[in-house]
Amino acid sequence: MATVAWPAAEKRAHIGKRYDRADGPAKATGSAKYSYDINRPGMLYAKVVTSPHALADISGVDTKAASALKGVRAVWVDTDLKEVQYVGQIVAAVAADTEEIATEAAELVKVTYAVKPHQVVDNDPKFVNAASGAPAVRNVGNFDQAFGAAAVRHEGTYGVPVITHCCLEPHGQVTEMQGDSLYIWPSTQNVTGYANQLGAQVGVDQNKIVVETQYMGGGFGSKFNFDKWGVIGATLSKQTGKAVKLMLDRDLEQMIGGNRPSGFGKVKVGLDNTGKITAFSADIVGTGGVGGWNMGQLPYVFTKIPNISITGRRIVTNRGAQRAWRAPAHPQCCFLSQTALADAAAALKMDELDFFLKNLDLTDREEVYKAELLKCADMIGYRKKAHARGDATRGPNKRGLGMAIHTWGGRGHPSQCDITVHSDGTVEVKMGTQDLGTGTRTTVPQVIAETLGIQMDQVKFLMGTNRYPPSGGSGGSTTIGGVSAAARMGATAALNELIDQLAPRMGLKPDQLEASAGAIRQIGNPAYAVPWKTACALLGPNTITKRGVCDPNAAQAAGLINQQVGGAQMADVSVDIETGVVTINEMVAVQDCGLIINIKLAESQVFGALIMGITSALFEEAVYDARTGQMLNADMEFYRLAGIKDVGQLKVHMMTGKGYDERGVIGLGEPPVIAPLAAIANAVANAIGVRVPDAPFTPDRVITALQKGGKLA
Repeated sequence: MATVAWPAAEKRAHIGKRYDRADGPAKATGSAKYSYDINRPGMLYAKVVTSPHALADISGVDTKAASALKGVRAVWVDTDLKEVQYVGQIVAAVAADTEEIATEAAELVKVTYAVKPHQVVDNDPKFVNAASGAPAVRNVGNFDQAFGAAAVRHEGTYGVPVITHCCLEPHGQVTEMQGDSLYIWPSTQNVTGYANQLGAQVGVDQNKIVVETQYMGGGFGSKFNFDKWGVIGATLSKQTGKAVKLMLDRDLEQMIGGNRPSGFGKVKVGLDNTGKITAFSADIVGTGGVGGWNMGQLPYVFTKIPNISITGRRIVTNRGAQRAWRAPAHPQCCFLSQTALADAAAALKMDELDFFLKNLDLTDREEVYKAELLKCADMIGYRKKAHARGDATRGPNKRGLGMAIHTWGGRGHPSQCDITVHSDGTVEVKMGTQDLGTGTRTTVPQVIAETLGIQMDQVKFLMGTNRYPPSGGSGGSTTIGGVSAAARMGATAALNELIDQLAPRMGLKPDQLEASAGAIRQIGNPAYAVPWKTACALLGPNTITKRGVCDPNAAQAAGLINQQVGGAQMADVSVDIETGVVTINEMVAVQDCGLIINIKLAESQVFGALIMGITSALFEEAVYDARTGQMLNADMEFYRLAGIKDVGQLKVHMMTGKGYDERGVIGLGEPPVIAPLAAIANAVANAIGVRVPDAPFTPDRVITALQKGGKLA
């Protein structure tokens, strides 16, 4: 009988192979339908009315002129809203026959505000006094004593600004009432759980809400819930009896669709005269807007430093609230920690790589990080290129290397799927999961084909709707673990039932048979086999349907999934000290994530993370007017993202084989985006000889750092 354990490396026909994305042709040809592409018969278009003020009381909303406009079908007002707390907060909405009419009608809605002084919206750490609530404090050992006794003491200030998710497809959805059922086509990374509690808010039975998302243009942690626009769309559909499309415009997406919170502060590091870290402290403040703020893990990765003192304080500001952003709090903490560590190494005049290697026993996975750092060094040619801090070569173009390491959990989420084996040999899989673009459509059929010993084209994978067995939201890098474990369990159960029916006909016991190479065959005697289609034909008019269930604890105990991954990255940059322009020459990334289902898609995840990290290092910053609370770059002209010419040469290596594969499947979506910011920051410092303390490393910040450090000559 087949077991759920993953097959040994020499027996894998599909797992670990380089399959192209199953949805590649649909996306390349434009046949893939995103939420923006859903157009229902007689559909209306909705536009929202938003606050122009960062803080104000609402004393009245006049919708008469909007309602009177020809083509307007419904108006919605948030009657419970008495105070707006940020620019862009939704106050009302209209639905009309065309998008143009809806836009005009929204402008006709008159809201009466009593403006009040708002809390600062600037990223600058000088607003530390605005921090609210009791600080979060953590102490280990005796920092003051250890720091005072350190042979080398470093103190520095560092800062990471607020950035937005900037998803290719903004938030929103199409909603439609069909009888007493509500159909929703949202841009979401949580198909099964998207509508939880929505029914109570819009007066529709929860079991009569149908959610479908076949394709969505990015989420990065910001698209789990139905949000206010989901309630508005559903309500307008109920009012009009028509489908309603409500998608946020880009400026509104930037302001209220979610952000990654900031982190600013002072960090102190103590070393002994051999370069061993003995003390670490950080006094950090940050803001995520009107919502919460997570201080995260400090010191980052080097958690076993014997003497630690951490203080973190939140600043509540009148701007849109934070949301989970691809590895929440990790990029900030990696930057705040590992830039300071690199500065301390420079103060000791110790090579950065040697310093990191020396202190890996202060991490949870010393040998893994050592292997990954050394592999990075080999890939980038570190020993040939490395130099002390400050490129001493003549001319304005300075070159430098930097590095960082990271960690993440990644265990799978609860997930279920139904596997049906038909008598013609085809296999149908139903699962209420989603594909953010990471490759779920490809990896699940790989697992099924591997388990049943068949080809990928024999598997039909149906997903993207809550009508199928439930699956968790795509967050925490848990999707691949949850869906692969559920698929493996369901397919194994289906295979064993088929073997039970076939074994007597072959004169064998079930435990003497296996599925491989398109057949059910005798173990140890592959020549005695029944082709897969022939075996399935014995089902006659019947089918075999089994449900695979991933309970994360049970799946981990069975060796199907695991948690905790790590990675190392190095950056090679050039900095023109006359213009301040930073150029990425090369970035290398080495990553482990347990058993890899599709090596091509895993590498693609890391490539994308590197590009995202380069973007946050060189360009991204949500800029707000402290006087008005208005976001000044809520568009794609001044909120810059990296283009192909900005990223340099990227190299990725996945750690596989003994010591990695047997850990089981571990999620990869978030970890590789953590380290680029710190690695690039350290490379810039290595190039120009001074620290650029605040990201992004724009020309003005580079020149300012050079001027302060006296390094322009």
